[in-house]
Amino acid sequence: MNRFGFEETQWEAAKAEGKTVLSGYAKRRQMVVYSKLVREIHSIQLEPHDQRLFDLLGEISTEEDAAGRGMLSSLVVHKDGDLQPGPGFFELAQKLGHDTSDILVFWISQVKRVFAAWRE
Repeated sequence: MNRFGFEETQWEAAKAEGKTVLSGYAKRRQMVVYSKLVREIHSIQLEPHDQRLFDLLGEISTEEDAAGRGMLSSLVVHKDGDLQPGPGFFELAQKLGHDTSDILVFWISQVKRVFAAWRE
């Protein structure tokens, strides 16, 4: 089976790797920019503005949110400009039933939830 142009096993490996990388940032209470994150995922090659990266982050956040640990991709931010997650993060949050009427308040609440969930 093919997922987003990758073999299923590659995609699942990249998702596991992404979750491990992001949980490490959460444990250290740090944010990470898209360009640095893609350099830390070795199972598949992605670019910082690759739609497949956004799909990968969406799957990770959906699973983590369902597990009660918050949207793990809240830690992935732009390196310039607003220094926040991209619009896809907030669109996914709405699909998951979160109130994003104030995106800054929502985002900060997710970051705090993720940090608390991964506290060592």
